[in-house]
Amino acid sequence: MSAAPDPATVKTALSAHAAIGLLAGALLYLVSLTGTLSVFYAEFQRVEQGGVPEMATIAPEAVERGVAAVLATEAGKPKTTHLYVHMPVEDLPRATITTDSQAFHLRDDGSLAQKEEIAWSDFLLQLHYLLNLPALIGIVLVGALGVAMLALALSGVIAHPRIFRDAFRLRARDREGVGLADWHNRLSVWTLPFSVAIALTGAIIGTAIVTGYAIASADYGGDLEKVYAPIYGAEAKPDPAPAPLPNVAAALRHMAAAYPEVVVSYVILHDPGTAGQHVQIVGEHHRRLIFGDYYGFDAAGRFAHKAGLSDGAIGQQAAASLYRLHFGNFGGLPVKLAYLLFGTSLTAICATGTFLWLGKRRRRGFDEPRLLAAWRGVVWGWPIALAASFLARMTIGNGAPLVAIFWGGAVLAVVVSIALARWVPLTRTLKGGLVAAVGLCATASML
Repeated sequence: MSAAPDPATVKTALSAHAAIGLLAGALLYLVSLTGTLSVFYAEFQRVEQGGVPEMATIAPEAVERGVAAVLATEAGKPKTTHLYVHMPVEDLPRATITTDSQAFHLRDDGSLAQKEEIAWSDFLLQLHYLLNLPALIGIVLVGALGVAMLALALSGVIAHPRIFRDAFRLRARDREGVGLADWHNRLSVWTLPFSVAIALTGAIIGTAIVTGYAIASADYGGDLEKVYAPIYGAEAKPDPAPAPLPNVAAALRHMAAAYPEVVVSYVILHDPGTAGQHVQIVGEHHRRLIFGDYYGFDAAGRFAHKAGLSDGAIGQQAAASLYRLHFGNFGGLPVKLAYLLFGTSLTAICATGTFLWLGKRRRRGFDEPRLLAAWRGVVWGWPIALAASFLARMTIGNGAPLVAIFWGGAVLAVVVSIALARWVPLTRTLKGGLVAAVGLCATASML
């Protein structure tokens, strides 16, 4: 007969198992927190870089002049394959041109204003999308977290048959965590439709990338564009021979005349300055969840086709609706405020769920003060690290090492919390630090 495992070894293994669970919970918490903030991506850009020319509209000829001016600055740089013109829209009334290597804001006459400097806003979005990991790894991991969140939401309802009956029952706080459990369960019920929608769309967005790569590898020789062509439209065959820039103004004038109800949000130039170039215009449709439809034009500005995201197959329309439903950028400020409320609740659910899990382990005899302290470091310390990255951006500038500052601060918060695990004022000190950090961010935003 084999000898029984050493109790100390078993205890260490169980602690390691719990630590892995804590890491998964921390990533769920971070994705929820950054997703809630990312709803205000456009607003953060305006805070981060003030003094940029803003306008309700910009003339087609001004856009064309802006495109030529930006490309004229790229002499000696690798040739841009995709140029994006962000058109002024309601929540971000700025005209901005982005190439493969740089971005400029425009004045309303099409002249170049200043370089775009929104490093923190982009960092926040990348943190939510990819956790600052390489693209494929990050989006797959975040997609898996979406699947986990969906499973937790649905299994939580099944595991608590009285959860709807007790939807408004809140008991007093006590040492056994009953009051905390009630808040966790109540928030879970009140936000269930939102949680399911966010988790489901996040899971689909993440896992769709894996599916796309698998199909591309199996059927299209690794060409991912061919997988998405039936949904978003195919790109024209490239021809690198030099050619004059496309007639962007003519394409925009056609949109205004033929589709006056469509709000143009982006103009995309594919392979500009080559014989194979073509233009795509992204047009938003009122009272629709789709992010827009693609309208294709040739280099002369003649209309060629529409992708059909607004009126094509149901699958196309559903695919085009995922992003707005996930990020809440439809319906204006009221919807964004609703997403802020529900997203904050979802983040609180992630935080309280792990506190309850650790409390249950303690009642079963697994007293792990360091794991509890680590979780406190995550819940209160990681928002402080995020605030520190914002303050660094506003004080150091657009080149601040935001990834290093955030992740260094996040690790430091956990390590210090573990070291001070038995220090009674730890939680109160972390909360105070978060309040101070948010206050400093608000002050920096107004300067």
